[in-house]
Amino acid sequence: MAQLIKLDNYISRYERDIFHYPSQFSRLKTENWERLKYLWEDQLQLKLEVEDQEELNETNFSKWRSFFKSRSEAETEEAEDEYDLDYLPETEEALKQYFLDALFPFQLKWASTTINEMSFIDKGYYHDYLLKYFLQRIPDTHLLMYFPVFQIKNGPLEGDIILISPLEIEIITLIDKPSNQTIIPNDSRVWYLEENNIQNKFLSPLISTKRTEKVIQSILNKYQLDFPVKKVILSRTNTMNYQLEPYNTKFVDRDHHEEWLKHKQQLYTPLKHQQLKITEALLKHCESIAVQRPEWKHEDTTESFWK
Repeated sequence: MAQLIKLDNYISRYERDIFHYPSQFSRLKTENWERLKYLWEDQLQLKLEVEDQEELNETNFSKWRSFFKSRSEAETEEAEDEYDLDYLPETEEALKQYFLDALFPFQLKWASTTINEMSFIDKGYYHDYLLKYFLQRIPDTHLLMYFPVFQIKNGPLEGDIILISPLEIEIITLIDKPSNQTIIPNDSRVWYLEENNIQNKFLSPLISTKRTEKVIQSILNKYQLDFPVKKVILSRTNTMNYQLEPYNTKFVDRDHHEEWLKHKQQLYTPLKHQQLKITEALLKHCESIAVQRPEWKHEDTTESFWK
C-alpha cells in the first residue's frame, strides 16, 4: 500500500520527520494485518463450530467489531458510512481488501495532521477512487504526493501526481476517457481523441507534466541532489496510438496498465536513504495550511497505529 506523504496543501506527519514515519507505517501496517488475520481465522473457526448462526452473530462478532474501536470518534463515524464492521470476509483476498479499505481513513489522517496541527480535509477524499487506486495497488516502498501545492517565486503551483520509488521519481498525469476513444499523442500542444475515424483536439497532458518536472528539477538542483525523474501519461481506459515516446516519458495505456502495476509490485527494493532525502527536499517546498489541534496536549504520542 503506497504511503500518502502529501495531499494537496494539507499538513502531513511525513513532512515533520520523513526518516521516521515511512518505516513506522510499514511496520505497524504489518503488525495490524497479522493481528487482524489471526482474529479472522479465529472467527472462521468459531463459525464452523457454532451451529446457531444467530448466536454466532450476537456473541462472537464482538471481538471482530472491536478491532477498529480504538479509532477516534470522528474517524469511526467516517468509516462506518462505508464499511460494515459485522461483515466477516470469506476468503483471505477479501480480508486483504477489507483491511486496505479500513486503513484508508488512517492514511488520510496521517496526510492531514501532525501531533499538534491539523488541516481541514475535504471529505470528498474519503471517496476518491483514484487516490485509493494509487494507494491500494502500489507497495508501501513508494511514497505518493497527490496533487501537492508547491511554493515557487510566482506563488503556489499545483503539481501533478508524484510517485517516489526507491529508484526514481515518476510524475503521473492521468487520462481516462470513454473506452471507445483512442488517444493519439502529438509533439505539439495539442493531442487528439479518435472515435469512429473522427478526431477531436485536447490540450496535451505533457504541458502540466513538464511544468511539474521543472519544479522538481529546480528543487533537486538547489540541494545538489541527483535522482532520475520520469514522466508518465497513464490511461486505464484507453488505447494509445503513437510511434515514439518523447525523451524520458512513458505512455501507459489500458493494454499495458497491469504490466506497469505488476512491475511496481515486484520491486522488492526497500526504502532508501537517498529516496527519503529527495522526498524531504520536495516536502520543504510544499505549501501547508493548518491550525493547532485543540486536543494535541492529550494526544498519545506512542506508536499506536490507530491514533
